[in-house]
Amino acid sequence: MTPTERREAEIEIIRQKKQVTYSYFMREFGVSRETVRNDVLKLMCSYPIETVRGRYGGGVRICTGHTLESKPKAKIALSSVQLEFLEELRPMMCGEKLDILNSIIYDFAP
Repeated sequence: MTPTERREAEIEIIRQKKQVTYSYFMREFGVSRETVRNDVLKLMCSYPIETVRGRYGGGVRICTGHTLESKPKAKIALSSVQLEFLEELRPMMCGEKLDILNSIIYDFAP
């Protein structure tokens, strides 16, 4: 699962449950607290969600007065030349940079 796919799954869980703990995401996706925190920060840039402190009532929730609607997918697609170029870069990448490249290809390949 790519980071982009994980974040999409996380936002879907928040949409269904309304509030979720970091521990739940850590168990569900087998990732660290730091990864969950980074995911939540990225999601907060696009969705009306907020973090709530508290040992038992804390976590991530939908902001009061808001709902989470499905975010429409971008209709922009990579050209065949762009996709070919990105595929050529894959063997040169590793770690987080490879994850980013894979998520770009996943999100924008025709």
